[in-house]
Amino acid sequence: MKVTFLGTGTSQGIPIIGSSHPVCLSTNKKDKRLRVSILVEWDDFAYVIDCGPDFRYQILRANCSKIDGIVFTHEHADHVAGLDDIRPFCFRQGPLPIYAHKRVIKAFHERFAYIFETKNRYPGAPSVSTFEIKNEPFLLGNLNVIPINLYHDKLQVFGFRFKNLAYLTDVKTIEKEEIKKLQGLDVLIVSALRIEPHQSHFNLEEALEFIDLIKPKKAYLTHISHMLGFHDDVQQILPENVFLAYDNLELNL
Repeated sequence: MKVTFLGTGTSQGIPIIGSSHPVCLSTNKKDKRLRVSILVEWDDFAYVIDCGPDFRYQILRANCSKIDGIVFTHEHADHVAGLDDIRPFCFRQGPLPIYAHKRVIKAFHERFAYIFETKNRYPGAPSVSTFEIKNEPFLLGNLNVIPINLYHDKLQVFGFRFKNLAYLTDVKTIEKEEIKKLQGLDVLIVSALRIEPHQSHFNLEEALEFIDLIKPKKAYLTHISHMLGFHDDVQQILPENVFLAYDNLELNL
């Protein structure tokens, strides 16, 4: 299995437009972060988790010409705003499968109504096949994927386990029953927004405490804001099995 970090930034990305914060002015490529997303590949299958406003450039940068579908964590703009840019895949492959909670699918019908139009449909619109995710395993290609129910403040969000890899973003709380699904991981990818506490995201301290609870072999931090600090400085203070992810990082599992 191969995982590519298409983006590791928070909702505004790094650098933030017009910001003079030192991290936003950094010349280190690892401090430049597009909106959060990963590409997961195994056998002949390729799935993206979330497609935010940077989706087109991320896919071009990853030299990805085929995906089998997109899996969504939740409906916030930094995770869904790139949905229109799936058009090239649709034109070549037909309707693209998308997987999401029923609440998220309803939000798509409202936000991207033209995609779901059946009468007088614009011929250049993307086309999708929708599949509702419930809190139970579902099939992607030849692999059973396990949803992990999380809370982003009061909003329900899904994380996902692929074999011994788990991806959890925009998480603030998780119930004990869901934690049981995360035992025996080789790799945990989890969000760590900044140093200071936040209402709806793990900060660095909370993310590290969570990693210590789960005890994966390795952990990677994502959904990072400029307020976490410079990549190289933060990496120096992390435990030896915890790594600050960065855009274009590839993991081969």
